[in-house]
Amino acid sequence: MQHIRPLFEGPVDVVGDVHGEIDALLALMRTLGYDAQGEHPQGRRLVFVGDLTDRGPDSPAVLELVMSMVQRQVAQCLLGNHELNLLRGSNKAGNAWLLDPLRTEQQPGGEFAHSQVANPASVEGYLRFMSSLPLVLERDDLRVVHAAWLQDTITALRNARGTVLQTYQHHEQLTLQQLSQDGVDQRASSEQHHYSAALHDRDTQMALLPALAERDERHQMGNPVRVVTSGVERRTAKPFWSSGQWRMCDRVPWWNEYVDAQAVIMGHYWRQLRPIAGSSHAASKPSLFGDAQPSDWLGPRRNVFCVDFSVGRRYEERKSGKRTFDTRLCAMRWPERLLIAEDGLVS
Repeated sequence: MQHIRPLFEGPVDVVGDVHGEIDALLALMRTLGYDAQGEHPQGRRLVFVGDLTDRGPDSPAVLELVMSMVQRQVAQCLLGNHELNLLRGSNKAGNAWLLDPLRTEQQPGGEFAHSQVANPASVEGYLRFMSSLPLVLERDDLRVVHAAWLQDTITALRNARGTVLQTYQHHEQLTLQQLSQDGVDQRASSEQHHYSAALHDRDTQMALLPALAERDERHQMGNPVRVVTSGVERRTAKPFWSSGQWRMCDRVPWWNEYVDAQAVIMGHYWRQLRPIAGSSHAASKPSLFGDAQPSDWLGPRRNVFCVDFSVGRRYEERKSGKRTFDTRLCAMRWPERLLIAEDGLVS
């Protein structure tokens, strides 16, 4: 299977992470001039960066629509980390709609009880579609990836054979074997055992644990499927608190080191058009964009753009009683370099 495939020629609209927000997707398509089947009168085509599913009200409807468009070759779609988790059968917050509808979060009163569950008869087809998706799309002037473009990672994927799961599992096994051979895994496990209470105590003065930091960094960066779907992570100068424990590795803005001439459009990083108040993700997902404005292109050549504007948080906005949303589903028009939100032009 080719993990890196040709991107459509001609004008395209690159759509950010949808996360089950079918109404936002349909609204964005109308704003962009597409009909409900994904056809455009000027022959433009949609390109999805991945993370079609999870958290939102109707992941099955989003999948059905995008599958139909991809099959008719009026759209392309990448594999994101959320699709990868579903393929791996990895239980994450918001994906019980497909993996386990009986999970507490999906039941009445649960955090994602609002999410439509998959028809059991459709599950195999959804997983087959996800397994067929590429990890990277490219052409002479534009590259599209879910989370990160690193040349060594891209080279590894060009040389990979087999399905995305087989590639993922191959590199996972190699990394785990090397960590064990180098003694890193044993030292990290010892650190985890010794500091088990402190690692989950926000009030403690946690020191950087070098073996745990090395294990986490090598585990992330040793697997090219992980890198392109969930980004670059490196050990920190000091630990930081996130999602209930002290972390030794953090995401880094890889685009600050990207110097190739080709533009890159990605999703994944939950950018904001305006501050989103009251989000439970705010503390655990610090911005990587520094002083950049929401519509700014990034990197030393100003040719990298994140088109994910946090629609995956919209379920939180609904729960708080909001009727108008600060989150947006957006698309970047190429080659025009125009950012379009579901409700109109941003820039």
